[in-house]
Amino acid sequence: MNPLSIGITCYPSVGGSGIVASQLGSELAALGHKIHFISYEPPFRLEKKHPNIFFHQVELNEYRLFKYPDYTLPLAVKMVEVANKFKLDIMHVHYAVPHATAALLARQIAREEGLHAARVITTLHGTDITLLARDPNLAPIIKYSTESSCGVTAVSHSLREETIQVLKTTKDIEVIHNSYRPRAPRKTRSAVRKALGLRQDDFVLIHLSNLRPVKRAQDILKVIAAVKDDERIKLLILAGGPFDPFKPLVKELGIEKRVVVKSNVVDIENYIAASDAGIYASERESFGMGVLETMSFGKPVVATRVGGVTEIVVEGETGYLKRLGDVRGLASAVRKLANDPELCARLGAAAKARAQDNFSAEASVGKYVAFYRRVMAECRQ
Repeated sequence: MNPLSIGITCYPSVGGSGIVASQLGSELAALGHKIHFISYEPPFRLEKKHPNIFFHQVELNEYRLFKYPDYTLPLAVKMVEVANKFKLDIMHVHYAVPHATAALLARQIAREEGLHAARVITTLHGTDITLLARDPNLAPIIKYSTESSCGVTAVSHSLREETIQVLKTTKDIEVIHNSYRPRAPRKTRSAVRKALGLRQDDFVLIHLSNLRPVKRAQDILKVIAAVKDDERIKLLILAGGPFDPFKPLVKELGIEKRVVVKSNVVDIENYIAASDAGIYASERESFGMGVLETMSFGKPVVATRVGGVTEIVVEGETGYLKRLGDVRGLASAVRKLANDPELCARLGAAAKARAQDNFSAEASVGKYVAFYRRVMAECRQ
């Protein structure tokens, strides 16, 4: 089949949606499709040197007329320009607002001016539904942007059901789970641990997130405090957001020597490979990208039983799931893994196999390409 020309817009900052969009673009480019990223800066972890990947920067103007700089309108204008110049087949946007809103405006402008108009596909990642769609000031535009898109996908069955419930929508929503292609570590386990000041016999828990309140990092710190009688158990946080707000709690809990924080890490493979298990205590997760990344390296995961996490982790087979806020239960599961190396290795091997079998990049990209072509056949340009 002929290669596609696809525009992708996502938030370029550290976060699951931007990482997923960047990886998807890279995978599509490797298959020969032309990928045009449109945003205010290059997405985090984007492989910009690939010959099939192009970046188009949206310039933000801070006119004194506006109290706050506007992004939606200049984004829409840039989308019109790129879609027409490169004859984009698809404009794949991640998040309903402002990206789908801007893409739909761009499509309308292009059609009225006789320019090439790309078909809009919106991927819902969670925050646009779990948080923003519950705001009466945003709900109508989120519903409109979702229902007016040529095609809509959600990253989990959990999010699909919540979208239907919150928006009261009858729009068809395709579930395409996030995927992850792990890179081979370039540093040895011992070298990474030495650089972090960790002992080779430490049992290292890893947590990857942007540390937003919904991730409940405070619960994870309380878990470490609950097991601090075992001096082998340490916590490594790969932070996509500021850790400073949590430092007083770390001091209060007396776990300063148990917690290591690394910020804005690109080579996550080196750190996950050097860990022993993952820990996640979110109150909401539409998918759980950090969970999948951790499992992909053969590490079992201890997490809260919420949202899309339940579609990734199999209780007792690839890790353990506990109710939200159950610090004692999370700590008990951590102790169980730390005290039984054979159990930890067995669950870790099962976690890796599940990640490969159910959330591979090949399977996800294949589903997206099939969805693109179906939308192109069904949605009038």
